[in-house]
Amino acid sequence: MSADYFSFGNRPKTLSEVALRVGAGEQEFGLAVREFLDSFYLNQSSRNDALRERPRSIDAFHDAYFAAVGEHLARTYGLEVPQWTEDHGNGLHEPYFAGGLESLKAILFVESPLAFRRRLLFVSRNALTRASMLAGSEDAAAADAAAAVFR
Repeated sequence: MSADYFSFGNRPKTLSEVALRVGAGEQEFGLAVREFLDSFYLNQSSRNDALRERPRSIDAFHDAYFAAVGEHLARTYGLEVPQWTEDHGNGLHEPYFAGGLESLKAILFVESPLAFRRRLLFVSRNALTRASMLAGSEDAAAADAAAAVFR
């Protein structure tokens, strides 16, 4: 089953679209990011486009998060790191630890991917993990090809 099989309806397909929705109050930040990630993972052919455009500025936290996501996904998937990630989202001056629990800080400090750490965002190593990652993987493409033989 190809990634094009999945219909995304009104899900954000770019980080810029996530910022527009969140900034306008149309969608909650976490949900918009998760829906974007599903679209990104399942649509391999449009991954560069998903990261290309600089998101509009919202505030220091959101801007840093967008830049970290853009850089991390580009590096993880061997894409060109968008230039905007270097100068967007550098305004966070206090560290942010996901979850808000004091007991998690050490773990998040160690696990956090570099793109997040350098922007003072401390998240779990699997913060961008979605089930859709498996469907968009090369293993899924190989399974699709194998299944086609039996059709």
